[in-house]
Amino acid sequence: MILQTELVLPAYRKGFHLITNLINNALSDLPEIGILNIFIQHTSAGLTINENADPSVRVDLNSFFEQLVPENIEYFTHTIEGADDMPAHIKASIFGNSLNIPIQNHSLALGIWQGIYLCEFRNHGGQRKLILTVSS
Repeated sequence: MILQTELVLPAYRKGFHLITNLINNALSDLPEIGILNIFIQHTSAGLTINENADPSVRVDLNSFFEQLVPENIEYFTHTIEGADDMPAHIKASIFGNSLNIPIQNHSLALGIWQGIYLCEFRNHGGQRKLILTVSS
């Protein structure tokens, strides 16, 4: 069995945002066992799994990556869409555009402290589209 649905996320500010509940709400009747693939259809945002309990993790991740790949680097040539665009592409390449999560007992088999993050790297990224594919 393969099921697929599209999830359009609301616009988020630059940063790391927990979207686990939005994904769970978009999925109905998960199989007993299987796998969920989440694919983001954008080149300036990414996905990751990290701690879901302490919001300071998201703040620290954002601070670290803002310093690792800052805006206004003089040798960037891809600047027509703004100073945040090329850094966003680099960060999205580091994080990646998809996740695979096991399904056990009709639920996502995330660890107790794990949550799914949208990594928004643009100042004004707008809505983001995810393709959710369940295989069992």
